[in-house]
Amino acid sequence: METETRQCSCHCGKVHFEAKLPEALRASRCNCSICAAKGAAMVYLPLADLTVTEGDDVLTCYQFNTKVAKHYFCSNCGIHCFHQARSNPEFYAINAVCIAGVRPYEDFLEVPVADGVHHSKDHGGVRRMAGILRFEPSQDGSWQGRNNLSE
Repeated sequence: METETRQCSCHCGKVHFEAKLPEALRASRCNCSICAAKGAAMVYLPLADLTVTEGDDVLTCYQFNTKVAKHYFCSNCGIHCFHQARSNPEFYAINAVCIAGVRPYEDFLEVPVADGVHHSKDHGGVRRMAGILRFEPSQDGSWQGRNNLSE
C-alpha cells in the first residue's frame, strides 16, 4: 500500500506533526470512556510513521487505568491530536480532524465503532464492534464548504 506524508496540526497550530498515511484513509471510532468523550474519528498508522515537527513541548500526555494507551493533547487548545493505542501499542491513532485537507463528516460518511467498553485486552483477545456511526448530510447542503476548524 502506497503512503504519502500528510501535514497535521492541532486547532491552534502550536502542535504540528507529519504522518505517513495511505491515500485512501479509513477512520474508526471507539465507545470506551475516553474515546466517547473525545468523539473523534481516528486514523491508525505505525508509530514510526508519525513525527512531531513542532510543539512537542506543548503536547500533554494523559494516561489512565492500565496506563498502556497514551493520549496526546495540545495543552493550549485542548485538541486530542493522537494516541498510542492500547489494543496495539505499536500504532498511533490520529484524530482525523488534525489531518490537513480531511473533512471528517464529508470524508467518512460511515465510521465503524469498536466496542472499547468490552476491550479485547480484557476479553480474551476478542475484538467486537459496537456498531456503525453514519452521517447523513442535510438536503440543503448548508453544511458544505466549511473548513474543519470552523466555529
